[in-house]
Amino acid sequence: MISVRGAVMAVAEDGSGPPILFIHGFPFDRTMWQNQVESLPGWRRLAPDLRGFGLSDPVAVPQDQTIAGYADDLAALLAELGIGQAIVCGLSMGGYVAFELWRRHQALCRALILSNTRAEPDTPEATEQRDAMMDAIRTRGAQAVIDSMLDRVLAPRSRETRPDIVSHVRSMMARTPPTGMIAALAAMRGRADSTDLLGKIAVPTLIVAGSDDALIPVGLHQSLASRIPGARLEVITGAGHLAPLEQPDTFNRVAGDFLNSIG
Repeated sequence: MISVRGAVMAVAEDGSGPPILFIHGFPFDRTMWQNQVESLPGWRRLAPDLRGFGLSDPVAVPQDQTIAGYADDLAALLAELGIGQAIVCGLSMGGYVAFELWRRHQALCRALILSNTRAEPDTPEATEQRDAMMDAIRTRGAQAVIDSMLDRVLAPRSRETRPDIVSHVRSMMARTPPTGMIAALAAMRGRADSTDLLGKIAVPTLIVAGSDDALIPVGLHQSLASRIPGARLEVITGAGHLAPLEQPDTFNRVAGDFLNSIG
């Protein structure tokens, strides 16, 4: 538990060596990276709960929370830990935070791993959907998110053959404080367009897609990779929106190969 910018953040940490910062998606927590934190030898693996998620302080979430605010929290966390530069690995909303780290704290980013994410801002339809979900959370709490998202974030293979993963994802959603969910939805709704950054990314970058991602199709990942100089794209067969959790062995192999390539 580390105090950062007026909030207490929970951080899972393992290993030694060059640091990797894992940033979870919505509405999850640091445990979605448990397979990566326990693997990838030779690297210092860090997976924090963002402000308002997991075990981090639920009462320290401002009503005007932004994706940039999450990025500033993580920059302060790295400074508190004495880390001057890290591999930044973000999934979905965590990818949005990774883009903001590059925009606002570029010197901290040694390389990027962008998993199941996109650079574009919300469409008007997506904005309406986020507003509707915020209203549903105010009425029904986390159950509204479980009902809306559980089936969509997992590939059919995961839902049918991995009850342990289904249970884990449901549990992460259920324990996320409603205040944290609502703040994050508002932050994602108002996030900046990051497409202008793509051609300026000057560090090694790996894009990871799930072949069965119903939220961000492979084609959008291909477009993302094509716009970042030298980016590598890996599509993980049988994975949905949570590739590191659904296919951890494949994800770890792909990430490990990338990490080894940059030393």
